[in-house]
Amino acid sequence: MTNPKGYRRGTRDMFSRAYKKKGVEHLSTYLKIYKIGDIVDIKGCGAFQKGMPHKSYHGKTGRVFNVSKAAVGVVVNKRVKGKILPKRVSVRIEHIKHSQCRKDFLDRVHANEVKKKEMKATGKTTICKRFPCEPRPGHVVSTKDNEPQVIGPIPYEFIA
Repeated sequence: MTNPKGYRRGTRDMFSRAYKKKGVEHLSTYLKIYKIGDIVDIKGCGAFQKGMPHKSYHGKTGRVFNVSKAAVGVVVNKRVKGKILPKRVSVRIEHIKHSQCRKDFLDRVHANEVKKKEMKATGKTTICKRFPCEPRPGHVVSTKDNEPQVIGPIPYEFIA
């Protein structure tokens, strides 16, 4: 038998619902508000076949360019041979969710704004830049009452 060539081939695990997540979709999925310019993650939900994205868009992040009654248009980058093409995909809202990719950045911007307001009020300067964490400080390990152990492989014993 030859390999299958169907539209949904190789998606047994991709579109399957997680353990204890099967059944009716929560209403909060339908009550979320999507605006043009929002960043969303595409994740196909196997419980709904209508408006499902192709498997090549599963797990991709894109930007909303169109909002309709039950679906959302998303611009997603797709690699085709050597090029990366912006593709416009229409996906129903069961298969997308707001992306958390900019959450850390926006939190940091908000924290920096608070620091700047405090800085203007008090007149002291604060640093808003990020710095990489420094290496841990050096220390000495005492061998008193702490004998070093030699670690080696256990010899093979044939048991008949």
